[in-house]
Formats: sequence, structure tokens, C-alpha cells
Amino acid sequence: MNTSIPRIPPPVLFLVGIVVMVLLNSYFPIGRWLHYPWRYLGIIFLVLGFSLGLGSGLYFRRLGTNPRPGAKATLIVTTGPFKYTRNPMYLGLTTMLIGTAILLGTFSPVLVIPIFFILVQTQFVLREEKLMEQWFGQPYLEYKKKTPRWLS
Repeated sequence: MNTSIPRIPPPVLFLVGIVVMVLLNSYFPIGRWLHYPWRYLGIIFLVLGFSLGLGSGLYFRRLGTNPRPGAKATLIVTTGPFKYTRNPMYLGLTTMLIGTAILLGTFSPVLVIPIFFILVQTQFVLREEKLMEQWFGQPYLEYKKKTPRWLS
């Protein structure tokens, strides 16, 4: 497997996803599935996702390792949010996309979520895992065994 990380970082893919969601909602709305006031539930997902993503990145920095995709890790972070998921920053971005889709309330923006998820999974997560295995060996494999990639 190719372990080189794409130059376009996940937060940029996320922002492109938001723009595409808004455009799809504006120009190709497919069936309104959620009406006010229920659409405001999306704000909860946005806040949770933002908190998880930003908090995880800050946690990484506090422990002295670089959160940038593909950057040489100095340690395996197994505490905080990383105790529950190996990818809390990506999970935070995905949760914010879900929140945006709920806020917009039509089916068309929902189409962006699996595309984003697949891109992050194939272009970042799997490649980063291979790098972590190369850098840390058995300790990382043990962490992989006990901590889900996303959520369990």
C-alpha cells in the first residue's frame, strides 16, 4: 500500500464538503426530510464534532506530537479521546458534516458524508496506520487491537 499522504489535508476536504453540501441543498434539493425546529439538532452535532476535532488536535500538541496527517509521530497517543477511537479528529470532521446535513434538512447534502468518509478512510486513515505500524511496531498493533478505528 502507498503510504504517502495526499497534499490536500482533511480539513480542506471537509470545507470543500461543506461547500458542496450547501450547493447541492440550494440547487438540487432532494426531499426535505427534516423540518424546523428539528433541524436545529444539527447544531449539537456541529458543536460535538468541533469540540472532538479541535480538542483532539490540541491534546496531540499538548503531548508533544504533531497532528498533521503523515507527520512523523513521536509517540502513540492512547489516552483522552484516543482511548475510545483511533481517529477522533477525523470523527469530529465527519460529525460536523452530519450536523451540516441535519441543519440543511434535505437528502442531497447527505450524499457528501459517505464520499468524505471513504476519502478520509482510504487516503489518510489506512495510510497513517501503515506508517504508525512502521514507526512503532508491536505497541501500535496492540493499540489497534484494543481501540476501534472509528467507534464500536
